[in-house]
Amino acid sequence: MAEIKNEIQYEAIIERIEELLKVVDNDTPMTDRFLIELDLISEMVADYEEKHYPIEPPTLIEMVQERMAEMNLSQKALAELLGVSPPRISEYMNGKSEPTLKVARLMHQKLDIDADILLG
Repeated sequence: MAEIKNEIQYEAIIERIEELLKVVDNDTPMTDRFLIELDLISEMVADYEEKHYPIEPPTLIEMVQERMAEMNLSQKALAELLGVSPPRISEYMNGKSEPTLKVARLMHQKLDIDADILLG
């Protein structure tokens, strides 16, 4: 399959995808030529973006902040949940210290944070 070689091609294909999205929907048959074209060029865009615009995994601080927002937790409530002091949570959030293995395990269990993110 062809690949996108530069930003000009990338932009042109993005425009074509936007055009195709106007004529393709969930009810479009799998044999429709526009849907087939959309599938093919979407794969090309995904490959190009993966190579040229990689998404970095979130940091531990970002993940903790996200989970706090999702769970509607304050730093004080998070400290209680993890069994540490609020100042210790503040140190984690400011990057001044890292959680102990015990706290990291609790973050994994109680906040559902991926172990790879916890271990860096």
